[in-house]
Amino acid sequence: MKIAFIGGGNMAAALIGGLIKRGVAPADLYAVDPNEDARTRTTQQFGVRTGATADASLSSYDAIVLAVKPQVVRSVAQALAPYLGSSQLVISIVAGIRSADLSRWLNGHARIVRTMPNTPALIGMGVTGLVATAGVDEAGRALAGQVLGAVGQTVWFDDEAKIDAVTAISGSGPAYVFYFIEALQEAARQLGMDDEQGRALAVATFTGAAQLAAQSSESPGVLRERVTSKGGTTAAALAAFDANGVKDAIVRGALAADARAKEMGDEFGRQ
Repeated sequence: MKIAFIGGGNMAAALIGGLIKRGVAPADLYAVDPNEDARTRTTQQFGVRTGATADASLSSYDAIVLAVKPQVVRSVAQALAPYLGSSQLVISIVAGIRSADLSRWLNGHARIVRTMPNTPALIGMGVTGLVATAGVDEAGRALAGQVLGAVGQTVWFDDEAKIDAVTAISGSGPAYVFYFIEALQEAARQLGMDDEQGRALAVATFTGAAQLAAQSSESPGVLRERVTSKGGTTAAALAAFDANGVKDAIVRGALAADARAKEMGDEFGRQ
């Protein structure tokens, strides 16, 4: 498995590190980034070869991972196109870029897997939604699954429109969790705790509760009910949440993220 990365940022670094931990040799990985500091950091950290621009050497790789900002993906794709073979797999982790537009910028390339990982991938605990174009066979899907699976769980979809929903739920989701942690820390402060104490309690509570939900066969609703005694402290908190529409606000927020993801796809697709 030989994988080249276009872009050497944090997510590319997470994938490179994850693949090496899974047994991929550094010699089989390659990273392209115009920023010299990024190239130096990647080489020092992982021992992989790097380059400043796309060139003919890319043709020897099984998959090309696009890990650049959405604003530059069109120019990057156009620079990559002359060196891309029809059998190579292109894996995009670029937010908001639809496969049809990427294919157009790659001169009609048909083997594309669009993905949406999230930032816990940086510690190997991410989750990624993936969708493949019709030109991707089972071997291509397996290869994409191996690459993204190096940093966490993978969930496949048959409808590319669902990737906008993935963006809204898990792509943006870590920010929602951090937002709630911030709120708990503020509550702890108002209850007389210092910042270190509030952070320790809030973060450990989220970590433990998430692991409990992951390992339990019961629904989050049932787990919630088991913590909630009638007339108790948890019931008082949940009643306040309901009175202030907290659950509905979270749902509306995720739907707003989905709508914005669709808008971004339209905006970038007009390029």
